[in-house]
Amino acid sequence: MLYYLATLSLEFSALNVFRYITFRSFGATLTALILAFLLGPRTISWLRVRQGKGQPIRSDGPQRHIVEKQGTPTMGGLLILVPAILATLLWADLSNPYVWIVLGVTMSFGALGFIDDYKKVTKRSSAGISGRTKLIVQCLVAIAATYGTMHLEDPSLSGTIAVPFFKTVLIFLGWGFLIFGGLVIVGASNAVNLTDGLDGLAIVPVMIAATAFSLIAYLVGNIKFANYLQLHYVAGTGELAVFLASLIGGGLGFLWYNAPPAMIFMGDTGSLALGGALGTVAVATKHEIVLAIVGGLFVMEAVSVIVQVASFKMTGRRVFKMAPIHHHFEQLGWKEPTIVIRFWIIAVVLALCGLSTLKLR
Repeated sequence: MLYYLATLSLEFSALNVFRYITFRSFGATLTALILAFLLGPRTISWLRVRQGKGQPIRSDGPQRHIVEKQGTPTMGGLLILVPAILATLLWADLSNPYVWIVLGVTMSFGALGFIDDYKKVTKRSSAGISGRTKLIVQCLVAIAATYGTMHLEDPSLSGTIAVPFFKTVLIFLGWGFLIFGGLVIVGASNAVNLTDGLDGLAIVPVMIAATAFSLIAYLVGNIKFANYLQLHYVAGTGELAVFLASLIGGGLGFLWYNAPPAMIFMGDTGSLALGGALGTVAVATKHEIVLAIVGGLFVMEAVSVIVQVASFKMTGRRVFKMAPIHHHFEQLGWKEPTIVIRFWIIAVVLALCGLSTLKLR
């Protein structure tokens, strides 16, 4: 919305600053952060009254969670999504179709997570929407988003996978890219969801990944930087940096209330939406493989669950004491802050490794 003030720059030259993605990204971050701070206390109080006993704690999880985390309200993803969406609508170029595709996925996955959280709270059970229903909805939304990005891309890029570390290598999938892109978005969404198990564990790696991809989106969407770094230029994706900046601002505001001991949990409302947003940005910027590096922590969490389930079904034995892997370290005696901070460090290192692919070609 504020982007259109730049059209008045001929009369008021100071308004030309609204043309710059960097300026509007900073504004989006600050706006979302302030909104999250302002909405936080009232939202937490309202959810606490509405939810009574808070988020149901899984009986098969770590036993200390039943004692320490009982009564904490969930659906805290609203504190991220509402400020982030409002900030995006305020600061982004709303004529950019990529912005609407990513917002569409974020809001759809957020709504799905909200319904899931609502069912858990009202039924006083850790089981919400069935896994099959959730997966079907996610796949439909993800494939539709992938289809949209394919039609916006240059024909030479549509339906292809860019390979990091190589300047010109593109793997052509054609319409098969719909399946690949859908898997990236759905996989990212559920991987973040699995990571959200300790206070502050998911939100900081999400912000780290969002920071990395805001830079990637800005560079890929700028023809001069893309040519200099020998990246595949995708016109229009630079505007996604504004959206990601708003997620960072909303995430910082949420972290204020989610820091140990958490006053509110993100819930599926936040985790499904944030993962889906990252996956969609990766598909739009042709950096799907890089997402697996930058978001390697989420991949590790998801793989630990897959390995645990597969091993138990095939051999009757468990590889980890408990999955996802952060619970494994809890069972080994690690304190929650130790696990969280060390996982944050891993997320930073992986993000730097992912960003190195921009230059090492």
